[in-house]
Amino acid sequence: MFADSKYSKVLTVLLIIAIVAIVGLLGFFGYSMYREYFTEEDAEKFVANYNNEEGENTPKQDLSNVTNPLNEINSVDMNAIAGSEEKEYTFKGYPVCGTIEIPKTEISYPIISELSNGAIKVAVARQLGPGPNQPGNTVIAGHNYKNNLFFSNNKKLEIGDEIYITDNSKNKVKYTIYNKYETTAEDTDYMQRDTQGAMEISLTTCTDDSKGRLVIWAKAE
Repeated sequence: MFADSKYSKVLTVLLIIAIVAIVGLLGFFGYSMYREYFTEEDAEKFVANYNNEEGENTPKQDLSNVTNPLNEINSVDMNAIAGSEEKEYTFKGYPVCGTIEIPKTEISYPIISELSNGAIKVAVARQLGPGPNQPGNTVIAGHNYKNNLFFSNNKKLEIGDEIYITDNSKNKVKYTIYNKYETTAEDTDYMQRDTQGAMEISLTTCTDDSKGRLVIWAKAE
């Protein structure tokens, strides 16, 4: 009788522990889904409003017909960009230097001007380089949360896919991916690469196992 009562109490305790664990897991996954949904929604609203504003001094430019970024962008487009005044924008308290849109992975985010732990919890950020649509290599970093947020799906991108970068003067430039590779977390060579004056971007995020970096190079067209 005593043994049965003791056994019953043990089962009750185990049942309570199991229920608490299940509720905790449901709460965790529920919060993750909630966070993912509203992070994407807030970012998409910002980008939509940002893109619908006309630049105060520079009209939007169609750079799709530029065949030689090294020569033509520097002589024509960059003069227009350099001569314009940029409006200041913020997203969730962080200064924004532009936006990024990747049709293949269906993402659109503000680009926070400076990388920080807080910044890349709400968007992607400029880690190094001159900034959006400027000559040189602009490095843009984003988390890989293994869901749909930020650069989680960069592994699905392929050579030839398109990336669109809009700067604060509302110049929207198409970049085409031409290199993709994995490297170690310690490798920073891609950050220092010389583009010979061409406008290029490097997207960087961690690999799914968090042991390395997935790096993508794209050049303005």
